[in-house]
Amino acid sequence: MGYGKWIGGILGFMTQGPLGALAGFAIGSLFDTAAGSVEQGGERTTGGNMNDYEDAGYGGRRNSFLFSMLVMASYIIRADGRIMHSEMEFVRRFLRMNFGDAAVEEGQQILLNLFEQRKRMEQTDPQSFRRTIHDCGRQIAANLGYEERLQLLNFLVQIAQSDGNVCMEEIDALKEVAIAMGLSVQEVESMLNLKGDSLAEAYKVLEVEPAATDDEVRAAYRRLALKHHPDRVATLGEDIRRAAEEKLQQINAAKERIWKARGLK
Repeated sequence: MGYGKWIGGILGFMTQGPLGALAGFAIGSLFDTAAGSVEQGGERTTGGNMNDYEDAGYGGRRNSFLFSMLVMASYIIRADGRIMHSEMEFVRRFLRMNFGDAAVEEGQQILLNLFEQRKRMEQTDPQSFRRTIHDCGRQIAANLGYEERLQLLNFLVQIAQSDGNVCMEEIDALKEVAIAMGLSVQEVESMLNLKGDSLAEAYKVLEVEPAATDDEVRAAYRRLALKHHPDRVATLGEDIRRAAEEKLQQINAAKERIWKARGLK
């Protein structure tokens, strides 16, 4: 199996640090296959070329974002001690939708390799993988912009929600990852309530209390809409931007519920 276009070429900031160490294990064999020249049908081909998104100007930053998401997803998926089919299927659908069928097998193998690496690390120290995840979070915080980290967190929340039930272990893991990436517990709570349709959930989305004044609610919405604006993640690729647009629509729906309840215009 070759090293897929979706994560080929330049790997950006994840070539070093804790993310680089995990990448060496999780994608090393895939990279070795594609990085060398391969004889196919008598013609010499070289793997590891710049991918389609790099041609479009996205480059290694996008690849690093996506691998970072898989690393953090491996922690969230195993938070309750189980690997749920629905959570793995969410990741497969994400890869298939954005990178094609070939990426599905490779992305799944990367996740399985990360699960295996966690198992090996925890045999000698039960907290070692957890500490590595925290270190990865700090590396992500140092290299990805605030809005990019918010979008990464949003994908992780969607993975946790994909089986229809987010358990306390998953919520705790999401908060751990968020804090490690320089985000807040309130931002996790906001994203966990994006799909809700109640007024109480709408206030959580806007990160304000129901007792907040109208001016405070308006200011909270402006802050939220600004930091989640799709243009702020455009450098990661059009598909990531579209996901941010969907998130902003959910924020606007929460805002409309509050505005209606308060009679605001």
